[in-house]
Amino acid sequence: MKKTCLALTAVLFVSACTKNKTAPVAPTPPAPLQLTAPALDAPGDDLQLSTLRPELTVVNGTSSQPAGTRTYEFQIADNESFSPVAAAKTGVAENAGGKTSFTPADDLQPTTRMYWRARMVQDTTNSDWSRVGTFKTRPIGYNKPGELYDPLVHGETIGTIVGNASFVPDKGIRLNDIFAYVRYQLPQTVSSGEFSMEVEGLRPGGPGGKPKIFQMMDSPDGLPSRSLSMINAQYRGRPGNPDHSIAFKAVLGGQTDGAIVEPDLAKRNQSVLMLDPSRTYFWLGIWTPQSFRLVVRDGGADGSVLYDYTMSANRGTGFAPSPHYAFLGTNYERFVPDTGTFPGMTVRNVWLSSRPRPASLGSALRDR
Repeated sequence: MKKTCLALTAVLFVSACTKNKTAPVAPTPPAPLQLTAPALDAPGDDLQLSTLRPELTVVNGTSSQPAGTRTYEFQIADNESFSPVAAAKTGVAENAGGKTSFTPADDLQPTTRMYWRARMVQDTTNSDWSRVGTFKTRPIGYNKPGELYDPLVHGETIGTIVGNASFVPDKGIRLNDIFAYVRYQLPQTVSSGEFSMEVEGLRPGGPGGKPKIFQMMDSPDGLPSRSLSMINAQYRGRPGNPDHSIAFKAVLGGQTDGAIVEPDLAKRNQSVLMLDPSRTYFWLGIWTPQSFRLVVRDGGADGSVLYDYTMSANRGTGFAPSPHYAFLGTNYERFVPDTGTFPGMTVRNVWLSSRPRPASLGSALRDR
C-alpha cells in the first residue's frame, strides 16, 4: 500500500512540473535592410560645362539601419543604357554633411552629352539607381598624333585661320570668301582614315569652277599641280561642268594617269544637288593609300545619304602626305582661278583620324 502511494505521488509531482514548464521563444529576426536611392544634386540637367572632369554630387540616400558604413557607386556614359560605361567609381565614402561627390580621374570625351547616375551601398545591399542626369562636356579641340578634333563653336580653333573668316556663335567658323581657309598641320601622317565635318551655308549658284569644302595635301601652300598626295571635296558652282554637282579629286601618290582619280562627267551629271543654305550637311571623306570615298548626308552624321562614291587608283605610290596638312576650304584660289573655298560656308565639329568618328562625339552640339 505504501509503494502504491509513493508511486502515485511521484506521478502527480512529475505531471505538475510538466504543466508549469514554459517553451523557449525564438528570437525575432532583424528587419531587412531598406535603402533609398540618392537624389541628383549637381550639375543641373543638360548643363554646358567648362571642364572634362566634372564634380558630380548627390543628396545622400537613406537607410533603415543607421549604424553601418555606407558608400556610393557612380557611373558616367555617353548613352542612356550605360553600355559601355565611360567612367565609374565604387566605394565612394558617404559624406556626413548630407551630400556626396565624385570627380572622374581622367578627362571625359569633349563636346559630348554625358549621362550619369548613382546608388547607395550598405553591407551587401544596393539601393536602386538614382534617376539619370545629363551634362555637356567642354567643347574643346585637340590635335595629337593620328587624331584631330575641332568643335569651332566657341570662338576659337586649333588650326590657323587665313583670310576673311569669322566665328558665328554656337554655329562654327564662317569662311567669307574664296580666299579664306583654316589650315591644320598634323603631327604625323594619316595614310588611312577619315575627315568629316558639319557644314551650313551651301547653296546653288556658287562661284564658278570647283569650290572646295575641304582639302588635304603635302604642303601648306604649294602648287596643286606639284602635289603627290592631295585630296579635296567640291560643291561646284556656275559654270561647274555641270553646275551644282558634288565631286572630288584625289592624287594618290603621283601626278600620272592612274594615280589621280576624280568622277567623270557622267557621274557628275548624276550628282547635281540643289543644297539648302539653311540646312546642315555632313561631309565625310574616307581614304586608304589607294582609294578615296566621299559621303554627303543631309542633316548630320545620321542623316539620309545624298552622295556616296568611291574610286581607286591603279598606279602611284599611294596617299602618304609628309608633312600632312588638312584644310577647311582650300588654298588653291591664289594659284588657279575658280578653285577656291566655297564662300559663306560655316563649318563645325571637325574630325580627322585614323579611326572612325565616335557616334557620340559632338552630341553636345546637336540642339544648337
